[in-house]
Amino acid sequence: MDPVEQYIEGLRSCLAQLPLDCVRAVIGVLQYARFHHRQVFIMGNGGSAATASHFACDLGKGTAMPELPRFRVIALTDNTALFSAYANDLGYEWVFAEQLANLLQPGDVVIGISGSGSSANILRALELARQRQAVTIGFTGFGGGKMKELVDLCVIVPSTCMEQIEDVHLMLEHLVCSCLRQSTQAYPMYPIPEALASRFHEIPSSDSDGRASGNIP
Repeated sequence: MDPVEQYIEGLRSCLAQLPLDCVRAVIGVLQYARFHHRQVFIMGNGGSAATASHFACDLGKGTAMPELPRFRVIALTDNTALFSAYANDLGYEWVFAEQLANLLQPGDVVIGISGSGSSANILRALELARQRQAVTIGFTGFGGGKMKELVDLCVIVPSTCMEQIEDVHLMLEHLVCSCLRQSTQAYPMYPIPEALASRFHEIPSSDSDGRASGNIP
């Protein structure tokens, strides 16, 4: 088998082994977020940063339908001035957590995309999201890394090839947005654990000053 066939066969193997129940739960969570008008935040580094921006674009524009609420979605990769200010002044590991510290409320959804599952800046942001009672989702590979311990739902691509992991992550965001665009009748489209559903009914504290309870000043 030559390298071209090997790569294609690797992708076939990844797709055949995807945790589809977890993918369905991700769609269900986003459906809840849509109808409860919760904010969705997406983040990643390198190729995963491009996927995060692509995901936010498709979720914000590609799912807009007259009869349904629109998604409130932000890619934390896209404000270059703010991103680089945090990286320069505080360190690259804070570029996502600091943005979330300004905006995140209970019941919002935070999506981290990391091929390795070990990107320090994404892990810090997910730790903050847990403190804030957000719903957390991870897209990863390599067995999940540290990310799988921090998120409510973890879609692990069964591969150790970074290129194929990133391929499948982009395919999954297209799949998710395509399903959400079709979900004009069912709510939720797919069931999610009650512990997650209950977070969408949390009322943000009226005395919150936007500060995190962890290391965020």
